[in-house]
Amino acid sequence: MNRSLVERVVATLVFAYALVLYIMTVAPATSFWDSGEFIAIANRLQVSHPPGAPFFMLVGRLFSMFVPTAYVALSVNLVSVLASAGTILLAHLIIVRLVREWQGS
Repeated sequence: MNRSLVERVVATLVFAYALVLYIMTVAPATSFWDSGEFIAIANRLQVSHPPGAPFFMLVGRLFSMFVPTAYVALSVNLVSVLASAGTILLAHLIIVRLVREWQGS
């Protein structure tokens, strides 16, 4: 198989593995720290504390618009799950690129 195709398949598997692992451990409601604030902010598009996360709030609002009220916390927590799995995917791709550059052609 083509090396590029193999790298894409492995990257997809890494993303899927991280996504499944994070979905298995996602909190169905709020937890102790900032997630309660982010859930409330994303649900009503309110103003957060200064560091904020405008993009997270907008995506969280998009996710929370289409679910029943009882599942708003879970849907906003799933935004974090997707972002974390995407971070794992990008970290994998960066590491592969760095190793390839380090080894040379």
